[in-house]
This record gives sequence, structure tokens and C-alpha cells, in this order.
Amino acid sequence: MSAQEARRERGSATVELAVVAPGLLMIIALLVLGGRVTIAGGSVEHAAAEAARTASIARTESDALLQGRNAAEASLQRQDLQCVGGPSVQIDTSQFSRPPGEPATVSATVTCRVQLSDLAIPGLPGSREITETVDSPLDTYRMRR
Repeated sequence: MSAQEARRERGSATVELAVVAPGLLMIIALLVLGGRVTIAGGSVEHAAAEAARTASIARTESDALLQGRNAAEASLQRQDLQCVGGPSVQIDTSQFSRPPGEPATVSATVTCRVQLSDLAIPGLPGSREITETVDSPLDTYRMRR
């Protein structure tokens, strides 16, 4: 390659980088988005499982509601998941009224709105709502109040 040809190609790497860099940054941002949503989904599912399990071992419906809600909130806090506006925890204890000997379950639904606006991806909503529901069996032969 002659000196003249080398001079003509000077700066071409900079131009190529300027053209490719936004695309690469977008791909990295999308990977971060996918990771954040996946991790948040796992955290919400874990919180729902803890809430359902905790509620299922409570002795009364009112205790199940309180203990299940507290377990979900504590689980999200331990996992350092920040929910926009706080998490929503619904505990279904309607099957507590079934007589002993009949199978019954407690259901916990946890909803968390995860912040996404800090990723700065054009067209991306500012947050995404993640909801998970988990059932846990009640002891079939235990008295329920």
C-alpha cells in the first residue's frame, strides 16, 4: 500500500465506529432490559411462593392474610427489588372455610411495577408490571378457624 492510499484511508476507523456504536449500545441496553425483567420476574415469583407458603401454615384466615403479606414484602425487600408505588399482595384464603379432610389451598398473587425508564431505550415504556401467582396446600387434616 502506498503512502497516498494510506492517507486516503486515514480516519475511516473512526467513521466506522461512529456508525456501528449506536447499534452496539442498543443491543447492550436490550440485554440489560431482558436481564432486569427476568430477574424481577424471578424475585416476584419467589415472593409469591413465600407468601403462599407462610399463609398456608397460619392457623386462622386473618393471620394468613397478615403473615402472607408480610412475607411477600420482606422477600422483595431482601432481594432489593424496588416496586414503583410499592408491591401489591393479594392472599386468597377462601378455602380456609373447607372442613378438615378436604383438600384446600391458599393462593398468593404478587404484582410489582419495575422501573425501566433509566435504561434510555427509545420507545420503551417507563415501567413494566410483573405479576405472579402461587398456590400452597393447606394441611388436609388440620383444624381451620
